[in-house]
Amino acid sequence: MLPSPFDVSGAKLKLALAAGGIEIGDKTETTMTAWLPSVTDRPVGSSLLVASPPSADQELTIRPWKVTAFCLLPDEVISFLMACAGRRNLAPNVVIGADVAFWVQALRFAGSLAARGRFLPGVKQERSGYVAVWEPVLSGDDMESLVTLARSMPAACYCLTADDVFPDTQAPSIVLSFSAMLIDALARQEAMLLQGKTGKRRSRAAGQTSVHQRWLAALKSPSGFLQGDPAELVKLTYQIKEWRRQVYTLAAAPYRFCFRLEEPGPEESQSEDETWVMRYLLQAKDDPSLLLPVSDAWKGKVKLKITGENLAARREFILTALGQAACFSLQIEESLKSSIPAGFTLDTRGAFEFLRGQAPLLKQAGFAVMLPSWWTSQGSRARLTITGRATSSPFLSSGNIGLDDVVSFDWQVALGDEVLTAEELEALARLKSPLVRLRGQWVEVDAGEIKEALSFWRKTTSQQLTARDVVKLSLGVVKQPDNLPLRSLSASGWLGDLLQRLQGEKPCPDLPSPLGLEGELRPYQLRGYAWLNFLSQIGFGACLADDMGLGKTIQCLALLQHRYEQGGCGPALLICPTSVIANWEKEAARFTPELPLLVHHGPARKKGNAFKKAATKQALVISSYALLGREGDLFRKVQWDGVILDEAQNIKNPLTQQAQAARSLPAVYRIALTGTPVENNVGDLWSVMEFLNPGLLGNQAQFKRSFLVPIHVQRNQEATATLKRMTGPFIL
Repeated sequence: MLPSPFDVSGAKLKLALAAGGIEIGDKTETTMTAWLPSVTDRPVGSSLLVASPPSADQELTIRPWKVTAFCLLPDEVISFLMACAGRRNLAPNVVIGADVAFWVQALRFAGSLAARGRFLPGVKQERSGYVAVWEPVLSGDDMESLVTLARSMPAACYCLTADDVFPDTQAPSIVLSFSAMLIDALARQEAMLLQGKTGKRRSRAAGQTSVHQRWLAALKSPSGFLQGDPAELVKLTYQIKEWRRQVYTLAAAPYRFCFRLEEPGPEESQSEDETWVMRYLLQAKDDPSLLLPVSDAWKGKVKLKITGENLAARREFILTALGQAACFSLQIEESLKSSIPAGFTLDTRGAFEFLRGQAPLLKQAGFAVMLPSWWTSQGSRARLTITGRATSSPFLSSGNIGLDDVVSFDWQVALGDEVLTAEELEALARLKSPLVRLRGQWVEVDAGEIKEALSFWRKTTSQQLTARDVVKLSLGVVKQPDNLPLRSLSASGWLGDLLQRLQGEKPCPDLPSPLGLEGELRPYQLRGYAWLNFLSQIGFGACLADDMGLGKTIQCLALLQHRYEQGGCGPALLICPTSVIANWEKEAARFTPELPLLVHHGPARKKGNAFKKAATKQALVISSYALLGREGDLFRKVQWDGVILDEAQNIKNPLTQQAQAARSLPAVYRIALTGTPVENNVGDLWSVMEFLNPGLLGNQAQFKRSFLVPIHVQRNQEATATLKRMTGPFIL
């Protein structure tokens, strides 16, 4: 047998492992046989990094090659695989192969079994003698997971042998053997750790303790070697086998015990007395579609072509399975009293208790559980929700949006996808059952939700909503009536157009540049100007968050010029840092020279009634954050058409005087100009939004509970999406 041309020497292998932080000490290297796809004179390279692939006309055969290896103990295997987990390279120029990546997955599988206690102690006879071991117990979903894992095993995982014998290619048995080795190591580590914590002394000499005590001590020792008289150890092996018999009777059987819940037929009338059937079945492990009624299996009516399977073993399996399952269900225990256990019947409440409580426990214990298709692992609970539809005229007669006008609004209550009538809600309330059949479909309902829905239904007949209420409902700004989830909200006419524009489903109406604007707006600036006008018309605040240099100033001046030309609007107040007051004055003179403007700054600034009188004659008053904080009372004396904050991040701390003063100013509309609405965390957003649209995000405590903590601490994607939905319509 030739050495592989790709073989790595023991010294290089040690260096590669050490680079990844894995020391194997003074282990002696050994030689193993690698059975690899090969051409005439060499094996095929496992990667393009190793060698070019063979040509299409070259014939491949499996041939043995000598390779250098180090044998690792189970504890060392665990450390090595944990170091490789989640990595592509163990160290520079040390690539983790597909086989090692697979064994990392196998370690996770074994770790899952160990964490859930899916193992038992035992005794195994080896060449050197008897050894106390921890062995996995696989049943149900765990066995399916093992088979699924084995299917993904790369061939490289079983290409190595210690001799020249061709390797075993049964992937499931290899994964099971590997998992058993790891579970034994993990359980032994934990047992030794617990023994160290309790400070128990080491066992006395073999002749001074019972064989059971020596067995328990060996389970906690690194080697597990069990000393004693051979006859005594054979007897212990038999005792442990009998002790584990119930568990292994189920685990080693060629079939699983299956519980199938069958719902009442559609022809039965709806009542609490409807009969559900629990049927017992045997499910073949190698063919899950093969189901055998337990009553037939018990009588021996059906013969299975399984080696070693007989009627006595089958009945023992059935009684053992039902005996274990009886721990979870009184009905299963009662069914054991019949001569031939075949199942039992339940009423609707009993069926719900099985679905919600007993089925998960049985499945976790390794039984197969077949439930109606409409039931999921989270249950079939269909929440009661409400939908709303507002109706408004196609066009506004006055041309102005009347958000305070009362609109025609209809509420509906739905259970899942089904809209309910008041009569159906009353009927559900009378049933007082957690599981009901609604229009041919079984669903889980909550009695408290039904009560709330009935209360909601009775109140909606006299409830009136304004267009503003509908807008807030659509954005999630206000709580839904009676805390019932709002599933959908639609509107027709002008209100429908308004909601579509707010939610970005429809663009804002085009708006020509003001006649008095000296300059040309770029296309994106025209959109920003039209968007600002749209929100100012309906009385909502807007945050223009363009980057610096993209023209926030001219878009804002265009809006001021437009409203000035429309007439009937009061003055707008613009607050900015002191350093940019002169720039705003210069830009206003350049782009909107017709706009009456007052700069409120410096020692000569007007105060008291003189300021109020002067301000009301202007279209724009410019002042600073410093004066806003000191002269808030003066600014509050004027009824502003709009309040505009430039570099609005200056109010990100809601407790400052200037932030509190800004929120207190009376205005028809509000605008925040900032390139960074969120500088440090989403907490910055609350203060800006509280200025623009008071109450949109709740108070500070509510915002922290609903958004700040879930987003920054818990990384909650749903909270992030909700915050984006609520604030998105007001940020451009």
